[in-house]
Amino acid sequence: MTSNESRTALVTGGTSGIGLAIAQRLQADGLKVAVLDLDRPQARGVAREQGFTFIAADLSRREDCRRAVDETVAALGGLDVLVNNAGFQHIDPIADFPEDIWDTMLHVMLTAPFLLTKYAWPHLTRSGQGRVVNIASIHGQVASPYKSAYISAKHGLIGLTRTAALEAGEQGFTVNAICPGYVRTPLVEGQIADQARTRGLSEQEVEQKVMLEPAAIKKLLDPQDIAALASYVISPAAWGMTGAVLDIDLGWTAR
Repeated sequence: MTSNESRTALVTGGTSGIGLAIAQRLQADGLKVAVLDLDRPQARGVAREQGFTFIAADLSRREDCRRAVDETVAALGGLDVLVNNAGFQHIDPIADFPEDIWDTMLHVMLTAPFLLTKYAWPHLTRSGQGRVVNIASIHGQVASPYKSAYISAKHGLIGLTRTAALEAGEQGFTVNAICPGYVRTPLVEGQIADQARTRGLSEQEVEQKVMLEPAAIKKLLDPQDIAALASYVISPAAWGMTGAVLDIDLGWTAR
């Protein structure tokens, strides 16, 4: 078995929110970590402070996906773990949804994970402990209004996970998806503030009465909760887990 000290990981969207928490946890687990984000000073600063290798890429560009894998392998000496986490949300009714944003969201959250997995495939096969972890969403399992592109991409990511897992089994690596409910990230904090203004509610009321209304546990998840689950999925102990869609959704889908 390969020790964690010799394993390498690429985490997309790895300088903020869930991606940052996963990158930190994998580094604490002993992996060498590269984080991918848009080429912005803040992202580079986070990577530098945390001791990560920074990969600057725009995942809406096909050529950037290939280059990101190549640069990671060159910098870290290989690629054992790919975490497809990068994404964003746009909220609009279907009738008003901007077509260019639709195209960009599907490319970043569905096409890019496919391309990154494709380009990483030979490295994951050689690894002996290859792992792909796709950070989907509970919105990969259920729908809500005004999030058509996001929900379409996350549903597609679950399909990609299952298909890739069937193909990767013979190659000796695993592919799984994690589906969080609402997580206290900068993105969600911004949504809470926006809804508090538009609905005339306090931010706590937005959390409890709007976001967490379908959930059994009325508390937002923390990014570290998702990172802990990702750590297990990536660990040698999870060798037999593949094609799994792991809900960490506060009981949202238990109804």
